[in-house]
Amino acid sequence: MEQTDPAGLRRSYKDAPLDERDLAPDPLSQFDTWFADAVAAELPEPNAMVLATVTADGTPTLRTVLLKGYGPEDFRFFTNHGSRKARAIAENPRVSLLFPWHPIRRQVIIEGIAERLSREASAAYFRTRPHGSQLGAWASEHQSAVITREELEQRYAELARRWPDEVPLPDFWGGYRVVPTSVEFWQGRPDRLHDRLRYRRVHADEPDKWVVERLSP
Repeated sequence: MEQTDPAGLRRSYKDAPLDERDLAPDPLSQFDTWFADAVAAELPEPNAMVLATVTADGTPTLRTVLLKGYGPEDFRFFTNHGSRKARAIAENPRVSLLFPWHPIRRQVIIEGIAERLSREASAAYFRTRPHGSQLGAWASEHQSAVITREELEQRYAELARRWPDEVPLPDFWGGYRVVPTSVEFWQGRPDRLHDRLRYRRVHADEPDKWVVERLSP
């Protein structure tokens, strides 16, 4: 089979520029504007984000998770506390998030500190999940462990019989908030002269103060 040469895949970006004068005063407000644009553009899964974690021994891992809330101070997602991502966060809370909105030639790259949400906040969100997704959280109790498809489906069927209606919140499942230390907004431009504007928190003791920097593309 003839291989497609990825180096030959080229596209010129001719979108409107991203100018410092047009930015919102803080990154969460700017994200709100861009997220609304991604939703309006009818992108598939506009809340899908790539989460990067690093273990204590320096091993990096990437996976896609879904953003389930944001602002005015954080970005939130939910997962199994025993998963590989959660174990890495327990060892090293520094994480990065990437929103790859390729069809509109935009990216948002976030660096920050992850911490667990309260059990009350996790329970409130869990109650809004579809019944099947609630059962799925229980079925994947040992997330990231080796399992067969048959074992997983058998586990799910047993749980569906046990809880045909209300499903309790698992003690091993809950939410995380990522408090950003920097947020970069990337806009594709012609000739690879992309616009990259980054909000960087000046000091941890002054969470409302941000400096905006233009980065070389």
